[in-house]
Amino acid sequence: MMELQNLIGGEMTNPQSGQWLDNVEPATGQVFSRIPRSDAADIEAAVEAARAAFPKWSSTPFEERAACLRRWGALVAKHSEALIAAESQDNGKPVSLAQAVDIPRAQKNLEFFAGAIEHFASEAHIPGGAEFIHYTHRKPIGVVGCISPWNLPLYLFTWKIAPALAAGNCVVAKPSEVTPVTAWMLSNWAAEAGFPAGVFNVVHGLGHEAGQALVEHPKVKAISFTGGTQTGAHIARTTAGMFKKLSLELGGKNPAIIFADCDFENAISTTIRSSFANQGQICLCSSRILIEDRLYEAFRDALVAKAKRIIPGDPSDNTTKMGALVSAPHRDKVLGYIASAKEQGANVLCGGAPASAPNERCASGYFMQPTILEGLGSECNINQEEIFGPVITLQRFSSEAEAIALANDSDYGLAATIWTQDASKAHRVASQIESGIAWINCWLVRDLRTPFGGVKSSGVGREGGFEALRFFTEPQSVCIPTH
Repeated sequence: MMELQNLIGGEMTNPQSGQWLDNVEPATGQVFSRIPRSDAADIEAAVEAARAAFPKWSSTPFEERAACLRRWGALVAKHSEALIAAESQDNGKPVSLAQAVDIPRAQKNLEFFAGAIEHFASEAHIPGGAEFIHYTHRKPIGVVGCISPWNLPLYLFTWKIAPALAAGNCVVAKPSEVTPVTAWMLSNWAAEAGFPAGVFNVVHGLGHEAGQALVEHPKVKAISFTGGTQTGAHIARTTAGMFKKLSLELGGKNPAIIFADCDFENAISTTIRSSFANQGQICLCSSRILIEDRLYEAFRDALVAKAKRIIPGDPSDNTTKMGALVSAPHRDKVLGYIASAKEQGANVLCGGAPASAPNERCASGYFMQPTILEGLGSECNINQEEIFGPVITLQRFSSEAEAIALANDSDYGLAATIWTQDASKAHRVASQIESGIAWINCWLVRDLRTPFGGVKSSGVGREGGFEALRFFTEPQSVCIPTH
């Protein structure tokens, strides 16, 4: 039985309360580790350690901060096999996905922000007459809180902590209590990477206990959160009178718009991936497939045929393409949405039920069949609320204007995919979609320099590139005479 600990002030520590939480492997339903059930006392200790470390770290040359991140990235590469196995076991995702996406991206995040801080520049303004120079000095904020989700555990954990540390802040991080193992592993290598004690702290625990204490702590100057929209709204309400900086990357109900002139095979294969990758547990997954009338039947039938060939398997098997959902409560939530859709008259084209266990080891795991539904309008809850599982719906449209209206008929606005070979139409439609990201004839293609985030109920602010470094710094305008 693995026993995780908090990292506070450079020391691995048990929870002050002496309380622990069981950590369950989704593929088996069995407890395989336990984590600290931390509370406000642990958060207080971590914040005080971070405050003590801040003066020295904030004045550390950016070259050394970058070097620490690069050494950390090298340690991720060195221990990649162990991280891949841990991520799969902890989350239920196929080991092949952790190997191809999660762990390489975590390493890249650390390396990218090491380079980004080396190229982060301030502005200077010289007005007419040149009697004064105005320049902008960007300063680290202080102690910042980073709260990451369970679907891409190390990937999104490093996406937050790397820019915060690069900019000279000290971090108190709370990974999801559902998938804490790789964040704990990374914390074990912080000192080896060169981070002084207190610069980087990790506190494990429940969101309404440790997470709440972190959010409402008066000495934590900024919160970067990725997770559900309701939790994001709670954080915004909690901090409304505290004037903290907030970056909230929240949910999505992403449309895939399939025009009749699409590259059919590419659109089919990519839509299968964008719908069911990571068991549909990615905020960027397509969940509303909007298909032009004259292509509807052919596209639907091909999509269903491919989905039926996806057989959930043991995540530890290198050949598995779909693993287990992250927890029993989450599986039950997804099944509840399907039951509700059936009651409203949805036609289940495939799936709609738990999947058989792939082997004896996984007899108590949380497996689900890929599910495709049709026959419901855009107003019903399954087309309006984020399900976050391997469930998609199909809807028809007959015109470009109708496609745009359907795509925008959602409180969310994170991402959209547009499938057409008409470049003018592609740009025209993308410009009218209410989303932070639009992919044309592709999906999940990322350049880490570009802004990442959504509009409407999908969040506030942007992550990635210099946007992240701007969030984790405060600009000061300085004016000085030229003579």
